Formats: sequence, C-alpha cells, structure tokens
Amino acid sequence: MGIRKYRPMTPGTRFKLANTFEEITTSTPEKSLLAKKTKSGGRNGSGKMTMRYIGGGHKKKYRIIDFKRNKHAVPATVASVEYDPNRTGRIALLNYADGEKRYILAPHGLQVGQKLMSGPGAAPEVGNALLLSEIPLGTIIHNIELQPGQGAKLVRAAGAFAQLLNRDGKYAIIKLASGETRMILASCLATIGSVSNPDHSLERKGKAGANRWRGIRPRTRPVAMNPVDHPMGGGEGRASGGHPRSRKGIPAKGYKTRTPKKYSNKFIIERRKK
Repeated sequence: MGIRKYRPMTPGTRFKLANTFEEITTSTPEKSLLAKKTKSGGRNGSGKMTMRYIGGGHKKKYRIIDFKRNKHAVPATVASVEYDPNRTGRIALLNYADGEKRYILAPHGLQVGQKLMSGPGAAPEVGNALLLSEIPLGTIIHNIELQPGQGAKLVRAAGAFAQLLNRDGKYAIIKLASGETRMILASCLATIGSVSNPDHSLERKGKAGANRWRGIRPRTRPVAMNPVDHPMGGGEGRASGGHPRSRKGIPAKGYKTRTPKKYSNKFIIERRKK
C-alpha cells in the first residue's frame, strides 16, 4: 500500500499523486453481490435540480456490503481484497464455511486466506466483529453500530479508527477520530482494527477531469454570483461578499447548527475538537 508520484509528462500528471493499489488481489467483483446504481444528476422525481454540481461520472455497480456482521459463530475465509468505486476504503470478499459469500469493509493489514469470525466469543483479532462488551480496553476499532443489530454507522472511511476507552454499566465509552468521546451500548458490534487504505488522504487528483470522472461538476464561487442568486453575490469589483454563509443564509465557519435538545446529546461526554 502506497502512493505513486507521476513524472510531469502532462499538466495533469505534474502534481498527481495516486494510489498504487498493491493490496488489491482481483479486478473482477463477485457477481451475486452486485446491484444496480442509477444516477440522478442531482434531480428529484419531478426533474427539478435539488442538489447542485452533480452530474456525469463513470458508470458504477453497487457492491452489497455486510455492515451487520450478523453471521455469528460461522468461520469465514478472506477470498480477495477488492477496489470499491463507491467508497474510499477497500472491501474484502468472505467465503463462509456454509458456502455463503459476503463483502465486508477490509481492515488495514487484512490478508487473503485469513480466517475471520463474528459474534460473541470471537477472538479480538483484526477483522473479527465483537460486542463492545467483549473487546479489550484500548483496542483500535472501526465499523461501529449505534444500536444493536442496526448495522455499522460510525468509522467507515479510509484509514479511520476509533478507540475503546472504558465501560460504564451497559455503555462503552468510545473516542472517535474527530476527538469526540461518546457512550454507545456495549451490546453493539464493532470490528477490530482500522479501515484499509490509510494513504487515501495523500492522494491528489492532478486535474479537474478527475473530479468529473467522480460525477462532481465545477462549483461556482458565491462571491462571483449576482445578489439574486446568493447572499454573498453582487458588489462592485472584487467585493468580499461579507460574512460567509450558505445560499439560504445560514452562517458558515463556526456557526453551530446542531439542535441543542437533540436526543443523543446525553451520550456525548466530550464534543469534537474545533
């Protein structure tokens, strides 16, 4: 796993830094775990654009990922580590002892041929999914559920990880990558290790066309718009546009938008660092 620097043969490769894909073992996905993925171009059912700057992009198939890891006490073998165009981390194909195949988020360091288990009683080894009540304190984890059986919601991006700090009654205390410390029910599942592809943050696209491949269209600066289009539009010459805000007038850069009476506030011990 690493980053490749290109020779400046063209303007697009001059500053390009791309992944070497060393950990990928196959380029052919498992057909039974593919699903159709349609593009909206940012339009709703009426054809009205509700999200700007979306369109184009390469054609993709969705890989059905097992975020629940609910096949307990059935050993599985890692058949391959694959690229997934829909997410930043890698995915791994598991072949279970009963013949079923499933994709999971690949932890960093997962090898083909490795044996994995999930559920109560599993060993706290990389790739295994355990209850938070059974994971040793201080362990690095990812793919964390917020409610038992719901499926993982937290820590799923490339290179991401959290740490299990403590347990207090029926809750486990988790420190997230953002710096936030929060309580999660100890009966929730989490996977040991960090998410694969930690070098993703070092990549540089090199040219605007690489964003178009991802379905991202050019973004117009609000300051360059007219007053009718944006609160920061208008002005003579290169006017700064006043206080940074969204098109609907909500201030940016430090303005708190979280609801003060949100139900999950009582589970947050320490807010994320500014």
